[in-house]
Amino acid sequence: MTDEPYWTTTGGRTDYPRLDGRGRADVAVIGGGAAGLWTAWELARTGRRVALLEAGRIVEAAKGGGAGQASVLQALAHSRIERAAGAEAARSYAEAQARAVERIAEVADRLGVECEVERRAAYLYADDEASLADLRAETAAAHEAGVPVVDGVGIGVGVGVPFAVKGAAHIADQLQFHPSKLLTALAEDLVRLGSAVYEHSRVVTVDVGEPCVVMTESGASVAAEHVVVATGFPITATKAVRRALRARRELLLAGAMPAELAPEATYAAVAESGVSVRTAPLGDGQRLVVVAGEKYEPGSGGVGERYARLAAWAAENVGLSRVDYHWSAQDCQSEDHLPLIGRASATADRRCLWVATGSAGWDAGTAVLAGGLITAGIRGQRPASWAAAFAPARWEKALRPEDAWSGPVRSVVRHRVEPDERDALDAIRPGDAAVVDVGGEHCAAYRDDHGLLHLVSALCPHLGCTVGFNDVEKTWECPCHGSRFAIDGALLQGPAAEPLAPARAYLALAATE
Repeated sequence: MTDEPYWTTTGGRTDYPRLDGRGRADVAVIGGGAAGLWTAWELARTGRRVALLEAGRIVEAAKGGGAGQASVLQALAHSRIERAAGAEAARSYAEAQARAVERIAEVADRLGVECEVERRAAYLYADDEASLADLRAETAAAHEAGVPVVDGVGIGVGVGVPFAVKGAAHIADQLQFHPSKLLTALAEDLVRLGSAVYEHSRVVTVDVGEPCVVMTESGASVAAEHVVVATGFPITATKAVRRALRARRELLLAGAMPAELAPEATYAAVAESGVSVRTAPLGDGQRLVVVAGEKYEPGSGGVGERYARLAAWAAENVGLSRVDYHWSAQDCQSEDHLPLIGRASATADRRCLWVATGSAGWDAGTAVLAGGLITAGIRGQRPASWAAAFAPARWEKALRPEDAWSGPVRSVVRHRVEPDERDALDAIRPGDAAVVDVGGEHCAAYRDDHGLLHLVSALCPHLGCTVGFNDVEKTWECPCHGSRFAIDGALLQGPAAEPLAPARAYLALAATE
């Protein structure tokens, strides 16, 4: 079994150059995940010279693109949006997502890329009585928003789901596809159109001016009239956006089974704790079954146990007896459940900045929306009627401090701190970790398989939240905004622009030896 995403291991490996020196472009796009690539490609098609910058490798930025499906029916999206932002916003979201589904199919066909596009019915299900009321509310809200959803209440296959449920709703002709193959094709085409892709080029600062300048950690830079930030949690987030967003992670696993036994549609639970299922073609009479679930806050721990629960569910409910791949994906969700796409702020001094984030687990459709909306905005075109619903500036007017998540001031500590610091460190077993106070310093401590203790600051350099440990990926994760770090503190994922600081406590420990 591999811990690499199925999509990236089977989608080909990219090898674009690192940004060196100083360059110029019409638009600089920061982030080589789905939103960044779709936006860069749409802009390149209009003749803009685009510089796309990615901290690692493109496509891998999104940990393989999640589950690789696009649907108008998305958990409790319409009912939640209707409650938070009104019926008109829910209709706007439904219309935009329907267009995104068709745009994906259209572009895959236009580029001639074999990315396993398949039309499938998409089911939304309730697996217990508690979630059945939520399913009915979502079905009603979807109908109100103009979604041609078919609903029903029954048990198991009586409502089209191949495992026991209390009720389900579905919509026909949605999409599943190989996300890495499609996104890689977008990158190749935008280069063919005269734009550039740079990998291993982490952007650490954005200077707002005329032009804007993005600077990488190596000191290279690109000057551009516009800058699009598509990095999950924006590195340029305003206070309002920081309050509006929260990061979340989700686990995925996949394995092969005979095609005649594999589920025929895609399935998503209405419950936050529920599981989604889709399949992909493998050939030789086999299909890959992809199961996603166990959503959790970065840094909350217990990831190994979450994987075990997800694997047990897959074995019991869809007959997946062997797991060949497991990985995790991370994205952001806004408080009103609408993505943030458009100008980063309404203030005049930030007019060159655009953001695309808040996919809430549905990155395929949101990425397509970002490409269309931001391209139209940069070209000065009249916005679509539903564009205002996604504008990040809505939070500058609507979000009150008392209503916001406590993001930048929150510090989460989930590990027991022993009275004796030395005992607390000695209690950490090989392969395990803890957040402890040593010499008055909040430290992230990990003991490797050889017994060597690695000690770094537990405070995320972004805004000072306390990190938590991921016991499967062996990483430190920030629960506030989703930054991720290696055990030695090295930066793996922003919005932080620096690694975890070395722990001053090492000196205190050395003095006691």
